Amino acid sequence: MRLHDNRAWLLLLPALLLLGVIGALPLMAVINFGVHDIFTLSDVHWVGFEWFSDILHSDRFLASFGRSLLFSALVLCIQVPLGIAVALLLLGCGRWAVWGLMLCALPLVVPWNMIPMLWLGLIDHKTGLLGPGLAAIGFDYKFTGLHTWALILTVDTWHWLGLVVVLAYAGLSAIPLAYRQAAAIDGASRWAVFRYIELPKISGALAIVFLLRFVDSFMIYTEAFAINAGGPSDATRFLSIELGEEIKGFSYGQAAARATLYFLMVLAVVWAFVAATRRVEDAT
Repeated sequence: MRLHDNRAWLLLLPALLLLGVIGALPLMAVINFGVHDIFTLSDVHWVGFEWFSDILHSDRFLASFGRSLLFSALVLCIQVPLGIAVALLLLGCGRWAVWGLMLCALPLVVPWNMIPMLWLGLIDHKTGLLGPGLAAIGFDYKFTGLHTWALILTVDTWHWLGLVVVLAYAGLSAIPLAYRQAAAIDGASRWAVFRYIELPKISGALAIVFLLRFVDSFMIYTEAFAINAGGPSDATRFLSIELGEEIKGFSYGQAAARATLYFLMVLAVVWAFVAATRRVEDAT
């Protein structure tokens, strides 16, 4: 019996070296900065885990953490069911489905820094297309926290719904027609087809959607900062806003410690996700 030739793994070396340069080295630098108090590059003082302790015991951190978790939960509860519904609708459109997919995916190619500006112009009460109507019903995102949350959720949904639709549609279109034909012969309802055939078959794609959307929404920054900079009254002060303020205030040691904590949070979520996915695969 011939032994496996593992020389093919050498082809991964360029990619691993690139990841080490652009990923591992900056991460180690951030972790190192997180245990120092940095005044200048030549004036650095060791503080150990003081920054980490201060952040974890801060009421503002706990409040921002709760807001970020709530925002991610709302994003998943809104975008995943809506994306699946749109994908199911496109599935019955035949050859026109590709145009619907292109339309849904169009916001994904819009530059990220332009999206909040686009929507702020759209809802401007003087020149915006939606501004007069929103003003008539009393919509005020500048001084009403609930309205600011609604606007940020709307903007984020408009931006990322296409990702959910494309992945869900890909999973649905890959289901063999024989499954649906057998269900039709048995007289299964539309809900039964979705519950017992379509949903289990696209569970892999949905798992990726959940992971990507959670990680991205948990660290949302651009929309929240551009729309109301964490206001009103800290109503949209998410974790990323705290980090951005420390960087702008030249508190690099504390900002590095905060970034390290955020990295560990995301890493823990990814690890739990992978572990749960493997457990489900082993059970089936």
